[in-house]
Amino acid sequence: MLVQQLVNGLTLGLLYALIAVGYTMVYGVIGLINFAHGEVFMLGAFLCVSALGIGLPLALACALSVGACAAIGIAIDAVAYRPLRAAPRLAALITAIGMSIFLQNLALVIWGSRPRPFVREALPAFFGQTAFELYAVRVNGLQVVICLVSLALMAGLHLFIRRTRAGAAMRALAQNRVCARLMGVSVNRVISLTFALGSGLGAAAGVLTAIQYNSLTPTMGYNAGVKAFAAAVLGGVGSVPGAMLGGVILGVAETLGAGYVSSTYRDGVAYAVLIAVIVLRPAGLLGQNGAAGRDKA
Repeated sequence: MLVQQLVNGLTLGLLYALIAVGYTMVYGVIGLINFAHGEVFMLGAFLCVSALGIGLPLALACALSVGACAAIGIAIDAVAYRPLRAAPRLAALITAIGMSIFLQNLALVIWGSRPRPFVREALPAFFGQTAFELYAVRVNGLQVVICLVSLALMAGLHLFIRRTRAGAAMRALAQNRVCARLMGVSVNRVISLTFALGSGLGAAAGVLTAIQYNSLTPTMGYNAGVKAFAAAVLGGVGSVPGAMLGGVILGVAETLGAGYVSSTYRDGVAYAVLIAVIVLRPAGLLGQNGAAGRDKA
């Protein structure tokens, strides 16, 4: 049923959007695609399961996972990207890919290569029950939680960027790094904050994804990261609302493709939509052409 597929696609799209926001925030501030972001998503899921394994309640395990991944994001910037601020873009790109491979292999060493299930005993019974049903359209409790949490996190991020001094500093840095520094903005501190926020959202998406699919692997960040990067490009890299919109469109396109074409071609349908949008609007749906006002020096 079309409406059921749209509900499923919206749920998947909001997860993509949470990850895509991390990509687009970092790119908007420093003009760098953080290819290690997918691995932060993966670490968020594993850290939450590890916390549940020692007996912590679900809410606390999720909070600790998000906080730990925010700290990991700051560490990634300090170790891998900050020393290369003035280096050619290619050097930073190679470092980003290297950090991704390092984190993936670190997870393999710590947790092994076999898929792990989520700790289902820690989940409320509400997650598996039908929250409401209307004309054969069923929405379970987990889908409701994913939608509410994703929307709340993205709305909170939007308000933070638009209504706080730190958010104003991030926007100033995205416009012109040199002028922002001259106006007293601490560049490194703002960039660290950007990495922390993006990584925290990625960790939240990792936990929700692990609960939904009941499977964790050290390589799960690769596919999710590629899809989320595609969503960021679709919406317009550097635009937070664009990343949200791109994630939802990609998730709905993927679900409709699986439901009405074939599950084998679900990725192909999603990327066909991406290619069509990029051909018609290279900057993405909500992106701006050009880089006026931006100084990466």
